[in-house]
Amino acid sequence: MKHIIIIGACLLSAALLLLLTIAGADTDFFGRKYRLLIQLNIGFVLFLVALVGYLLWSLRCKLKAGVFGSRLTLRFLLILSLMTIVPGALIYSVSIQFLGKSIDSWFDVKVDKALESSLNIGRALLNKQLDDLNKKTRAAVPTLSRQSLALLDLKQLLELTQAQEATVLDEHGEIITFSNTDENVRSPNIPDAGVLSLARTQGTYGAIESVTGKGLYLRMIERIPVDASGIKEDIYLLQLLQLVPKEVAEDAEIVQTVYRDYEELSLSRQGLKGFYEVTLTLVLLLSFFSSIAVAFLISEQLSAPLGMLAESTRAVAQGDFSRRNLVKSNDELGVLTESFNLMTRQLEEARTTAQLNQNEVESAKTHLESILANLSSGVLVLDERFCMHTANLSAEYILQVPLIDLEGLTIEECAIRKPSLLAFVNKILEGFNSEETGDWQSQMDHFEEGLSQVLLLRGTRLPVASGGGGVVVFDDITNLLQAQRAAAWGEVARRLAHEIKNPLTPIQLSAERIQQKFAEKLNLEDAKILRRSTETIINQVRTMKAMVNAFSEYARAPELKLRLLNLNELIQEVLSLYEMKSENEKSHPLIRLLLDPNLGLIRGDSARLRQVIHNLLQNAQDALIETTEPIITVRTEMVKNHVQFSLSDNGNGFPDHVKIRAFEPYVTTKIKGTGLGLPIVKKITEEHNGTVQIENIHPRETRVSIILPAATENDLTFDYKIT
Repeated sequence: MKHIIIIGACLLSAALLLLLTIAGADTDFFGRKYRLLIQLNIGFVLFLVALVGYLLWSLRCKLKAGVFGSRLTLRFLLILSLMTIVPGALIYSVSIQFLGKSIDSWFDVKVDKALESSLNIGRALLNKQLDDLNKKTRAAVPTLSRQSLALLDLKQLLELTQAQEATVLDEHGEIITFSNTDENVRSPNIPDAGVLSLARTQGTYGAIESVTGKGLYLRMIERIPVDASGIKEDIYLLQLLQLVPKEVAEDAEIVQTVYRDYEELSLSRQGLKGFYEVTLTLVLLLSFFSSIAVAFLISEQLSAPLGMLAESTRAVAQGDFSRRNLVKSNDELGVLTESFNLMTRQLEEARTTAQLNQNEVESAKTHLESILANLSSGVLVLDERFCMHTANLSAEYILQVPLIDLEGLTIEECAIRKPSLLAFVNKILEGFNSEETGDWQSQMDHFEEGLSQVLLLRGTRLPVASGGGGVVVFDDITNLLQAQRAAAWGEVARRLAHEIKNPLTPIQLSAERIQQKFAEKLNLEDAKILRRSTETIINQVRTMKAMVNAFSEYARAPELKLRLLNLNELIQEVLSLYEMKSENEKSHPLIRLLLDPNLGLIRGDSARLRQVIHNLLQNAQDALIETTEPIITVRTEMVKNHVQFSLSDNGNGFPDHVKIRAFEPYVTTKIKGTGLGLPIVKKITEEHNGTVQIENIHPRETRVSIILPAATENDLTFDYKIT
C-alpha cells in the first residue's frame, strides 16, 4: 500500500509539473488556470511533506526498534537524496540567477530604443503614404467641386489616386455615390459618426485603420464645396480608402504587437520575476519531495534483498539453516541470493550429516557410559600424559574417593591430592613401567579410613594411533577372598572336628578311670599329683570339645527356620539370662537398653539370632574385664526399610590391625578365645541377608552394628523355611 501511494504521488507530481509548464507557455490558459494550479501545487507539496515526514518517522521507529535493514535503508536514502538535492539545489540557484538576469536583459535600453525605432519607422512609412494620399485627395477636390455630383466619375479618381475605394457622403453620412476597384463590393466602408463630425469640423481627416477582414487601410476624408446646388451650407465629404501593402501591414502589425507586449512586460517586470520564481520553487519542491519519496521506495527495494540476506546470515550464525530467500531478479543480487540459498542448503545437509554422526557417537558414548556405570569393576582411563580422563562410579565406590574432582590431573598429582591413593598409584605406575607393551596384572592391599581391601588390578596400553594412554580395570576381591578363606576354614574345621572329636571322649574317660582306680592306692602327695594331672587332662579335653563344637558350628550350614520375629523381644529374652548370671558375680557390666518401641518385624531363625546376640554380649563382657565402670549399650532402631541392632561397650576397642581382619576365623585378642565368635556372627547375619559393621568410636567405645531387612507386607501373610 505504501508503494502504491508513493508511485501515485510521483505520477500526480509529474502531471502538475506538466500543467505548470503548459500554463507558462499558454498565456490564455495561464490567465485562466494559473491561480488554481498554484493552489493545487502548494497543496500537493504539503501532502508530499506530510508523506515524507511519515516515511522518516516510520524509518526512525525502525531504527529505534533495531529492525534489521533499517540502517541500510537510511544509508541508501541519504545517498539517493543527496544525488537529487544537491544537483536540484544547484540548478535552482543557477536558474533563479539566470532568470533574473534574463528578464532584466529583456528590458535593456537598446532593446527599448530598437523597438521604438522600428515602430517609428513603420509609422513614418505609413504616414508618408497617408500624406501622399492626402495630397492626391486635395488635388482632386477642386476638380470635384466644379462638377455636378451627378456627373462625378469616381473610377477616374481611383485611377488617379491609386485608391481602392472612393465614396461621396453628405454631412449626415448618407452615401451620395461610391466606387470600388473590386466589382464584387456592393457597399462602401462608412466611417463612424465621430470621424464624420471631425471631418466636417476640420475639413479633412486622415488615419491608418484596420478594416475587419480586409487588412490595413489608409483612410482620407476631405470636405467638397458644391456650387451647383446653389446652397453654400451643404457639405459633402470625399472618402478615399487605400490598401496598405500586405507585407508592410504585416510588419507594422508585428512591430506594433511586439512593442505593445514589450510595454506590458516592462510594466510587469517584477511580477514576471515573482511568477517564474514561484514556479521554479514549486517545481523544485515537487521534484525534491517526490525524489525523496522515490528514494524511500528505491532504498527499500535495494535494501530489502540485502536486509533479507543479512537477516538470513544472522539466522545461519545462530544455527538456523532453513532460511531460503526468494530470487526476484537475474542481476548480481539475484546471483548472490541464489548462492546464499545454495550455501544454506549445503550447510543444512552438512549439519544433518554431522548431527547424525554426533548422535551415533553420543549413542555409542552413552552405551559405553552405561556399560561402565553398570560394571562392578572400577575403570580408569588415562591419557597419553597419564592424566585421569574418565572414571566410572564403581571406581569411586571401591576406592571411596570422589574421582570426578581429580579428572585432568596426572595420577602422581592425584596421589598428592589424595594420600590414600599413593600405594594404588604406585602399583599402576609399576605395572605400566614394567610392561611397555601388552597387558599387566597385579594384586594389592588398599587401606582407606580403617578399611582394608584387596584389589586386583589389570592394565593395558591404548594404541598410539588413538591417542595413547592406558586403561586400568580393578576389582575389590576382598569378599571373594574372605569367602574362599571362609570356605577353606569351614572345610578345615569340619575335618578337624571329625578327626579330633573322636579320640577326645576316650581320653576323658581314660583320665577319669585312672583317677578313680589309682587315687586310693597312692599316698596323699601322689594322689594330689594324680588328681591335678587327671583334672588338667579332663579340663583340656573339655576345652578341646568346646573348640571342636565351635568348629562344627562354624563349618555346618544348618537349615534356617524363618519366622516372623520381634527383635526387641528376642534381645530381652537373651539379656534376662545375663542378668541372672550377673547377680552371682561381684562385678558385672551395666546394660542399658535403648529399644525402639516401633521397631518393625523381621524374618529370621530365632535360635541362630540368639547365638548372634549371645556372641556379641560375650565379646563385650570379655572386653570389659579390666574396665572400672563397664557399660554395655544395646540399641534398636529403624533405618529406612531395615532393622538395625547395635551393641556398644566402653572397653579399649579393636586395634586397627585386628579390626581389619576381625571377621576372619582365629583372629582374636583374647588369650583363651577361639577367634570364631565374630566370624559366626557375620555368617549368620549374611544368611539372613544382612550386614555387620565394626566401629571404634573414640575416645573409648566400640560398636558392632547388624542391619537386617524388615519384613514386607507379603512376609506378614506367609511363613516358610529357607535352607
